[in-house]
Amino acid sequence: MNSSWSRLSINDLLSEKLLENGITEPTPVQALAIPAMLEGRDVVAHSQTGSGKTLAYLLPVLQRIDTAGKSVQAVVLAPTQELAMQIVHVAKAYGEPLGIRTQPLIGGAALKRQLEKLKEHPLLVIGTPGRIRELTAMRKLKLHETKIVIIDEVDQVFGLGSTREVEELLQGMNRDRQIAFFSATYPEAMAEMEKRLMTDPIHVAIEPQQRVAAQVKHLFLVSDKRDKVDTARRLIRLLDPASALLFLNDTGMIANWESKLGYEGFSVEALYGDADKSKRASTLTRFRSGGCRLLLATDVAARGLDIPDLPLVINLDPPVDADHYVHRAGRTGRMGRPGTVLTIVTMQELFIMDKFSKQLGVDIQHMAMSYGKLVPAKEVRPTVRKPSPASKGAIQPKKAAVKSARTRDQKQKGAPKWLKAKRNGDI
Repeated sequence: MNSSWSRLSINDLLSEKLLENGITEPTPVQALAIPAMLEGRDVVAHSQTGSGKTLAYLLPVLQRIDTAGKSVQAVVLAPTQELAMQIVHVAKAYGEPLGIRTQPLIGGAALKRQLEKLKEHPLLVIGTPGRIRELTAMRKLKLHETKIVIIDEVDQVFGLGSTREVEELLQGMNRDRQIAFFSATYPEAMAEMEKRLMTDPIHVAIEPQQRVAAQVKHLFLVSDKRDKVDTARRLIRLLDPASALLFLNDTGMIANWESKLGYEGFSVEALYGDADKSKRASTLTRFRSGGCRLLLATDVAARGLDIPDLPLVINLDPPVDADHYVHRAGRTGRMGRPGTVLTIVTMQELFIMDKFSKQLGVDIQHMAMSYGKLVPAKEVRPTVRKPSPASKGAIQPKKAAVKSARTRDQKQKGAPKWLKAKRNGDI
């Protein structure tokens, strides 16, 4: 088969499956990462969210698995249940035609069922570090023949405190194993992990200076803190999106926002990080299918979510840093689709928008709602309050004081000295 995929040495079965799914050309990160992955090299890849990183590592992983084996040959680690399950769906879609058995091992899911499924001898395991480490400690999962390890959203995996678990897992694997880091952001702290865990890695950085998708619009509104709910309500009614993902910084505020937006008549649900797997999965299913219009979440709960046609992300609180802004923005505008990120800030938080704009090299426009439209704030005339009828005839304090002094001076003219002194309070 003569295709862009076959030129990357992707086999015919996988190439055909890609073409069936309408994926005719590899994205830049796929074009650079796939050859290195097929060679067995350690890889560090970071590119914008929605740029095709999942297939960039899954295609070569699936192609390198020996279907005649009965041991786990590859492991993919992800920071959240949702991201792990998304990877599982893609892996099964492309791996089953090759005869590759894939098993999810995710925290929050029934352990007993996972133990039963392990008896089917999966070749590829995808899950969260904590659950996979738990199963290896129980000696129910053996990784001594594992030759490929992928860590997706690597900054978040290590940021959530999974460093020791990952290192313990690596110690139980084949010494010649290949390891790859994939993420949209790559903090400087990751360089230390790279030195400790990798051997002469190849770096794949797609437009590192452009960390958010070019087709996404970035906007912000200014609101008093006490008016944020009303601002969000007016904004959603004005934009009327088919769906929107709303981010908060504080998990404790989610129920409050859910209640208030529900009272305003919106169909809204929340994605809680500590909810069990089935509840989180059902919430996402309803959101993806249009069963609910608004989804409230925190950064951890929504990390890595792939909702292909999501048109709008609203930051009810500004992200804590530029990296978190990148990941939030990456939920919209995926794979070249248009999208909008809108942040609601207070006057005291204005500097954050300026900081993100400089750090990310994007224009975050100051907008305002005026006469049923969202327009640049500079086009909105400042409101001048007219005096009320009751106050029109009233003498303002300063003017009254001046007039009183003038009247007193006039009275003093021609008065005897003793009377002037009495009026001045001298006697």
